[in-house]
Amino acid sequence: MAEEQKTKPCRFWIWALTSVFFRLILISFKGNLNLSSRPEVSTPLTSIRRLAEGYWLKQASMSPYAGSMYHGSPLLLSVLGPLTVQRIKGQPSHLLCSLVFVIADILSAMLLRGIGQKLQMAYGLNARLLGFLKSSRDKVILPCGDIAALVYLWNPFTIVSCVGLSTSPIENLAVILALYGAVTRRVPLAAFGLVMATHLSLYPATLAIPIIILLGYGLDAPPIKLFLQTRSVENEKSSTSTVSKQAKSKQTTRLPFLWKTVVHFLFWVLLWSLYVLVLCALSLNKYGGLEEMFKRTYGFILSIEDLSPNIGVFWYFFAEVFDFFRNFFLIVFHVNILFMLLPLAIRLKHRPCFLAFIYLAISSILKSYPSVGDSALYLSLWALFVNELVDMKFSFFLFCGYLGISLLSPVMHNLWIWRVSSTQIYNPTLHIIATKCSNDHNYFWIFHYRAQETQISTLETLLATRAFRSFLWLRA
Repeated sequence: MAEEQKTKPCRFWIWALTSVFFRLILISFKGNLNLSSRPEVSTPLTSIRRLAEGYWLKQASMSPYAGSMYHGSPLLLSVLGPLTVQRIKGQPSHLLCSLVFVIADILSAMLLRGIGQKLQMAYGLNARLLGFLKSSRDKVILPCGDIAALVYLWNPFTIVSCVGLSTSPIENLAVILALYGAVTRRVPLAAFGLVMATHLSLYPATLAIPIIILLGYGLDAPPIKLFLQTRSVENEKSSTSTVSKQAKSKQTTRLPFLWKTVVHFLFWVLLWSLYVLVLCALSLNKYGGLEEMFKRTYGFILSIEDLSPNIGVFWYFFAEVFDFFRNFFLIVFHVNILFMLLPLAIRLKHRPCFLAFIYLAISSILKSYPSVGDSALYLSLWALFVNELVDMKFSFFLFCGYLGISLLSPVMHNLWIWRVSSTQIYNPTLHIIATKCSNDHNYFWIFHYRAQETQISTLETLLATRAFRSFLWLRA
């Protein structure tokens, strides 16, 4: 038993290092396998080619947003821009940027592993409190941290985003950093990750709700009423002494919300936001300032100016809609995400990490310019809940759906380029949306079903105990 526990970390590091070497081999090819031109990998917001164009404009004393090529962060332009210019003799021109993306993937995997270890400890503790596990070494609990890290490192979508010179790995790192800071209760780190993720992509701003719940209530746990029902069963089985009555009367119906920690988090969010805005203002001092940045970044995301095909739902719809109705449908599409936030937060307030996963999955469907990097993020977060989702149905069909997406997209892209038919590229888009929606519905249904099943089993035990005591009282 001890030898198996020692070999498990070794196996994890072997697989992790192998994934890193595999990435290094792929980025050594010239032209990065032409993945940087793929619409599934690079979008107007994540393309390294557009970033290089923006940096060239800035070096020429022009606004980096001139010409409607670059629409990303000015801070990201300052960090990655010089790497697009520097060259190493005998090596591909994109090597330095690729190494940055490889490092981002490694850090994201390690942070996911840390999140998984915390969730695994919380899952084991809650299961023992509810009486489902007898010891902390029960083999039923899977190492969700190691699984999530390896899923992220070996996910084909993650590898393609890294090799295809997309800035998605950096955005994913900021999102995972925010979740890691909230799980480990490092408030400044959580605030920094949330501010940077929102600055880079806007949509991670929805993660403020699950992070606040995480800091206020703690990690994922079953509803509090299940613990109260379990205590009632124990009290019914024990003797009806004054001590048990006093313990029963002291049961609380809700957990205390840590307002002090949440206020501390909001203070750090405000502080990091001001710091980022000051840096952006200094970077764009001669090129329009913050007004130009908001217009060219967040305005570009919300107005959907670029209608080039991608794996999202917006480009085809707004290419066909009349200009008179454009503003109306822009509001409808964007508000659609906001309408889902509050109901999901109320239903999953005891599962803040799973709530963050659901928010990211919905955003990957309804983003203006989605890429496979967004899917890679939420598919990796799925592995954090492998203990709860072990009974998930239709796994084979969902796997076939993602496999079909990977095979169908290049074919349809080829038909779109050479046969000049944008309808062909829309077919895999519908396939992707249908697969993601089925996947998200399956996840949510499993969690809801397992919560109901646990609650029903606890209630059955409680009712049976009370019925048996009533039977003994009648006989007496």
